[in-house]
Amino acid sequence: MSAIASDNPFTDGEAETLSALVGMMIPASEKYAIPGADDVLILADILGTARAHAEAVKAGLAALDAHGQDIHGGAFPTLDLDVRMAIVDEFKQSSAPFIRAVTSITVQCYYRDARVMESLGMEARPPFPKGYELEQGEWSLLDPVRDRGKMWRDAT
Repeated sequence: MSAIASDNPFTDGEAETLSALVGMMIPASEKYAIPGADDVLILADILGTARAHAEAVKAGLAALDAHGQDIHGGAFPTLDLDVRMAIVDEFKQSSAPFIRAVTSITVQCYYRDARVMESLGMEARPPFPKGYELEQGEWSLLDPVRDRGKMWRDAT
């Protein structure tokens, strides 16, 4: 079932906080002519994907903003980059599941963007049905894994 714009569970303030956070995770690069994760199209994809985890994401964004207000006197997006980085470093310890979830969603959406894929020299398409060619590597690097032996239980 496709979502519609009115299904967006995030307020403008939450979207702004999320934009500031993901823009810190993956900033734009003029050198490579690629957008950051806070680009309008990528952010829209992030917000759509985060909809499935809306309660947890909303709680984490509220905590970021509350921390910014209580300790630094402003909402997260309005603070200096260094202050925001310090807050995120704290949240990596105290709210690791929130940070991991947002990081995972951000990376997924960022690398789905056609501009990003093309900047990496890849066609902006799904991997199947054509697939991608992989260079053959040194298979002996897997020997320690093979030598470990069975690490699972057989199904009964």
